[in-house]
Amino acid sequence: MGLDKFNFYNNRVAVNLLAKNLENAKEVAKVLDNNVIIGILSKDFSTVEEGVAYVNTWKNDISAISIGLGDGDPNQWKMAAQIAAATDPGHVNQVFTSAGYTAGLLEGNNCTNTIVNALISPTGEVGKVKISTGPISSEGEEAIICVDTALKMLKDVGVSSIKFFHIKGNKHLDELAEVARACARVGVPIIEPTGGITVDNIFEIVKVCIDAGCEKIIPHVYSSAIDKKTGLTDPKIVNSIYDEIKKAFE
Repeated sequence: MGLDKFNFYNNRVAVNLLAKNLENAKEVAKVLDNNVIIGILSKDFSTVEEGVAYVNTWKNDISAISIGLGDGDPNQWKMAAQIAAATDPGHVNQVFTSAGYTAGLLEGNNCTNTIVNALISPTGEVGKVKISTGPISSEGEEAIICVDTALKMLKDVGVSSIKFFHIKGNKHLDELAEVARACARVGVPIIEPTGGITVDNIFEIVKVCIDAGCEKIIPHVYSSAIDKKTGLTDPKIVNSIYDEIKKAFE
């Protein structure tokens, strides 16, 4: 697992944030002491080539870039994979069913510095997760399985990170805790809690994952950190988020 592009606070936590432009990205990265992964959404581009060109303009200034789907849209999986395979950005988001494909595509393109995550979802039952998160599988009957089995399936294909979405802030905290414990049990080193995370709940979300023994935690903080008037990710909000993360280690 290549983590050369990444910085983690206390060797444990990095925040996945969006940024309106490169200057905004550099500003929030500075606030977080570069313990950050900046998201660029594949959905914002009409072609893979356009996305690749845009990502390449950021790479000299932003060490870890996360290629996102865009609102967790499973239909964006292939475009996200192709942009990542052409840029080796550091991180790429995927649905459960396409994560193995993406890991293989990256390896085939000698992208040794990019981590693939796989999206699994809460079910309302601790220890059970939904893995039918792909563009076709999500339209059928839900596939709900034991979280340990889900993680072992991902280890089979070389995936090293779990994106747990949509956690709706702290509404699925017990489920998140069990997924984090499963990561520690099974040996999946990274957990990425996502959905509804704010300054008010990030402490307990990060603390649960730390206490569970998960190696690395990458909370995704999107809309709650964005100034609705300017569209910029607000450095003041980001600073407050950073303070809450620091408290989780006290």
